[in-house]
Amino acid sequence: MKSRLNEYVENRGYPKSFAIIFKGKIAGTIGFNDINRASKIGEVGYWLGEQFQGEGIMTKALNALIQYGFEELGLNRIQIKVAVENKKSRALPERLGFTQEGIIRQAEWLYDHYVDHVMYGLLADEWNKFFVTRNLAKEQS
Repeated sequence: MKSRLNEYVENRGYPKSFAIIFKGKIAGTIGFNDINRASKIGEVGYWLGEQFQGEGIMTKALNALIQYGFEELGLNRIQIKVAVENKKSRALPERLGFTQEGIIRQAEWLYDHYVDHVMYGLLADEWNKFFVTRNLAKEQS
């Protein structure tokens, strides 16, 4: 609780992380693991319980977090690092218009070995174009 309250102070009253509620149950979490105010960069982290996967829940949650980051927090860049082998998590930024920017070698110690991460990035102006294009497509269908 104390660390969550400190987030509000550090982030000028804006929360950095959120619980994902689905049908009255906590399904997972999403938020900014780090926000670099000087560079206006937010790094996203997320987790969703296995029984909630495949419902589009995390796509909606990430979409809302991106909008919050760009529109409320004034970020210029949002980035996500995902283990190379985690195909489900990699599909999420790819679905929402992020660009794959590179591989970070041995970025995380997972269980008993190091894993490489794929770095994804999305800029505010790219999001605006993607968001407008997607909404126009919805209106035409």
